[in-house]
Amino acid sequence: MSIRFGASPIAWSNDDMPELGGDVPLEEILGDIHALGFEGVELGGRFPREPGELKALLSRHALDLVGGWYSGALLQRDAGAEIAAMQPHLALLEALGCEVFVFAETSNAVHGRRDVPLSRTPRIDGVGAWARFGERMTRVADHVQARGLRFAYHHHLGTVVEHQEDLDAFLRHTGPSVGLTLDTGHAALGGIDFLGVIRNHPARIAHVHCKDVRGEVHARMRARNASFLDGVLAGMFTVPGDGSIDYGAVMRALAAIGYSGWIILEAEQDPALAPPRRYAELGMRTLADAARAAGLA
Repeated sequence: MSIRFGASPIAWSNDDMPELGGDVPLEEILGDIHALGFEGVELGGRFPREPGELKALLSRHALDLVGGWYSGALLQRDAGAEIAAMQPHLALLEALGCEVFVFAETSNAVHGRRDVPLSRTPRIDGVGAWARFGERMTRVADHVQARGLRFAYHHHLGTVVEHQEDLDAFLRHTGPSVGLTLDTGHAALGGIDFLGVIRNHPARIAHVHCKDVRGEVHARMRARNASFLDGVLAGMFTVPGDGSIDYGAVMRALAAIGYSGWIILEAEQDPALAPPRRYAELGMRTLADAARAAGLA
């Protein structure tokens, strides 16, 4: 088994809400991530997209590019059109030597809209619709896999794969090339049994995002019919070690399936209220201690 720890820059600078940390210099963000002991960083919205420039930037901070979120639209276009649309993103990841391609279906998602409550999260209804979506997803994943990267679908609050029944249907209707970005925070708040997913679908675990949750905040925001972004601002997410998820159990589950790959620290928070470097230090320590105890590191 071989794991590596990486970080998402979203705690420092939020792509969906640029007012959260949008003025923090990118060099400062990368300097913090390196100083805390992370080996890699996921692609942020403010990162350069020219391969040489990006490689030089990351090299100055001794960081590898882990991969980066890709927003798909397979509910609206076929696999061929999606494959054509993703080529610039895929080429950038290939040029930087990435191992994972993180895909999320966002064509009708509400997580980026503060004016739309989570209660209006879109759903896929019917076996036929799921079969069509799954067939398209599998074709795209086959293409990514043929290019040498792991395809890692990101289930996410406010998207069509949010709840346990969504994920179950997704797994039934997609082929083995469709791996998962298992996100503990989104799973916990979406009612997904993430330990069960690890145990029952080991071959699908392609990538891991670790963030903790404050379930009472999420419940309060749901009761208010609030949006995903309002939930973020209210503090429904935090770093491992500051919420309710047992990361010892997570790491033991990953060790039991022989997981090998990246483990990413991620937590969307307001950096003015949750200083990113201090919180990331706590998260990294929590994950590293849990991984070591589980025999992963």
